[in-house]
Amino acid sequence: MATAPSNRKHDFTVWYVFVAFLALMLLQWGLERISPVEAIPFSQFRQLVSENKVAEVVVAPDRIDGTLRAPLPSGRLAFATERVDVGLADELAAHGVRVTGATSGGWISTILSWVLPAFFFYLVWTFLIRGMADRHGLGGLMTIGKSHAKIYVEKDTKVTFADVAGVDEAKFELQEVIAFLKDPKTFGRLGARVPKGILLVGPPGTGKTLLARAVAGEAGVAFFSISGSEFVEMFVGVGAARVRDLFEQARQAAPCIIFIDEIDALGRSRAPGLAGGFDEKEQTLNQLLAELDGFDPSSGVILLAATNRPEILDPALLRAGRFDRQVLVDRPDHSGRLAILRVHARRIRLAAEVDLTKVAGLTTGFTGADLANLVNEAAIAATRRNAPAVGFDDFTAAIERIVAGIEKKSRVLGKEERRRVAYHEMGHALVASALPSVDPVQKVSIVPRGVGALGYTMQRPTEDRFLLSSSDLADRLAVLMGGRTAERLIFGDVSTGAADDLQRATEVAFEMVVKYGMDATVGERTYVASAENLLMRSRPQTIDASEASGREIDLAVRQLIEQAGRHARDILEQRRSDLEAGAALLLQKETLTAEEFAPLRRRGGTSQGGEAVPQAAA
Repeated sequence: MATAPSNRKHDFTVWYVFVAFLALMLLQWGLERISPVEAIPFSQFRQLVSENKVAEVVVAPDRIDGTLRAPLPSGRLAFATERVDVGLADELAAHGVRVTGATSGGWISTILSWVLPAFFFYLVWTFLIRGMADRHGLGGLMTIGKSHAKIYVEKDTKVTFADVAGVDEAKFELQEVIAFLKDPKTFGRLGARVPKGILLVGPPGTGKTLLARAVAGEAGVAFFSISGSEFVEMFVGVGAARVRDLFEQARQAAPCIIFIDEIDALGRSRAPGLAGGFDEKEQTLNQLLAELDGFDPSSGVILLAATNRPEILDPALLRAGRFDRQVLVDRPDHSGRLAILRVHARRIRLAAEVDLTKVAGLTTGFTGADLANLVNEAAIAATRRNAPAVGFDDFTAAIERIVAGIEKKSRVLGKEERRRVAYHEMGHALVASALPSVDPVQKVSIVPRGVGALGYTMQRPTEDRFLLSSSDLADRLAVLMGGRTAERLIFGDVSTGAADDLQRATEVAFEMVVKYGMDATVGERTYVASAENLLMRSRPQTIDASEASGREIDLAVRQLIEQAGRHARDILEQRRSDLEAGAALLLQKETLTAEEFAPLRRRGGTSQGGEAVPQAAA
C-alpha cells in the first residue's frame, strides 16, 4: 500500500543558537582578514599626517578613510580611523593632504547592515519556529484551517481487490461505487444515484482501510485519506474549517474518494447538556453534516468512512441522505481465512507440505490483521531455526505464540509450584475433554508464557460457530473452573493461579444473566444500558437495573459459577486417576498434546467450534 512522503521534522535546541553565533563571528573575522583596509588609531593617523605620509583622505561624520604614499608594515596602503578632532582640516591643508567629504551610509551599506541581517533572521525563524509549530500540530497560523488529508493517486495506491480477501460481500457492495466512478452516465441510465456516503463497520483489523484504498485503486481516482482525530485541534473552529477545506479540495479533484478513518472520533453522538470541550467537536460534526447535505454525488465525490464503534455515532450522521449505506466488514469465515492466508503466503517461501486449509481451521476468530501477523511470525520462526522454507510446525508455533504469549524460559518455578500448576492445567484439559460442546484440547503446557501465565491449556475450534446455547456457556464455565477445582481436590485449598479464570468466568456468567436473559430467577430481559444512555450519564453504569434487581443479578452470577464448579468437581472425581497420571506426565514432559495422552481426546459427541482463545492459568 502506498505511503505519503513524510516531512522531516527538526528539533529546536540551544545548539542552533550557538552555531549561528559562531558562524557570524567567523564571518566577521574572515572579512577583517581579507579586507585591504587597516584600522589604525587616530593618534597614529595624526603622526602619519605630520610625517607627510598621507596621500588623500575621505572624511565622513564619524570616521576617516584614506590612502598612504608608502605602505604600512602590514603592506596595506588603505587605512581607516575614527574621527576625533573637528579642527583637522587646517592641519591637513598645511601638509598638502587632499581632503574629500563623504556622507554616512548609502543604499549598499543599508542593504548590508539591515536587509541582510533581517533576511538571515527570517530564515532562522522559518527553519526553527515553523518546524516547532509543525511538530506540535499548529502548522502555522496561515495553514491552521487547512485539511491534513494525505492525497493518493492510482499509482500511489497500488492496492486492488486482488489484494483484499475474505470480505467478498463487502467487495460486492463496493463494486457499484467503482462502476459509478468509472462511468457515471451508464450507471445512472435508469435514474439511480450512487450513495453519498458509505460506512464500513467491523471489528479492528478486518481490513476496512485496505478495502477503501482498493476501491480507489480499482476506480483509478484520487484518494483523500484522513483520520477523524485530525479534524479536532485546540483552537475553536479549526475542525470545521478543515472539513470545509477537505471537501473543497475534493470537488476540485473530482472524481475522487474521501476516506475518513476512525470517524467515531469526529462523529460521536452529541449528548445534551454537555459543553466545554465538546463545543469544538460539535461544530466540526455540524460542518460535516452540512457538507454531506450540500455536495452532489453526481459530481464524482464519494465519501467512505470506517469505524469499529457504530453504536456511538450520532443518529444524524447515519440517516438516509448522508451515510446511505453501511457495509459490514466482519471477521472472515473458514474460506475467507484461507483466501487471506494465500494472499499473505505469496510473500514468504512456503514448504510444499504446508496445507493452508489446516492453518485456516486452527485460526477461527482471527481477523485479517491477525492472519498477516501469523504468517509473519511463522516466517520469523522458520528463519530463527535456519529452515529453508516455512513449515507447518512454524505456523503452529506462531499460533501458540500469538494466543498464549512468548515462552518465559527465565521464569523458574519451584517444585511445589510446578506440581500445582500441572494439576491446575490438567484439570482444565480433562473437564474440556469430557464436555462435547466445548472446543477440543490441542495442547497442555506448564511452561510459563506471556505476562503472568504459569501454564496454559490450548483449545482450538474445528469449525465456525455463530450461536451458543445456555448449556454451551455453562460447559465453558465448567472448563474455566476446572483448574481451581483440581487444586482444591488435590491440595485441599486454592491458589492465586486461577485469578484470570475467575475473571473470565465472571464475565461469561454476568453476560448470561444481564445480556442474554438465561437465568429464570432474574427474568428474560436485558439489563445492559444502551450506548445512547451511557453517553448521557455523568458516571457510566454497567447495568440498567434497580437495587433489588442488582442484588438478584449478583446472586444469579454467583450461582452459575458455583454450579460450574460443582460440575467440574464431579467430572474430576470420576477421572481422578487420569488427573494423577496426566499431571505426572506433564511434570515430566512439560508439554502434552492430545495424541500423546489419550484421556485428553474428545469423549462422546463432535466438537462445535467457537472463539479461538486458550484456557490458561494466570
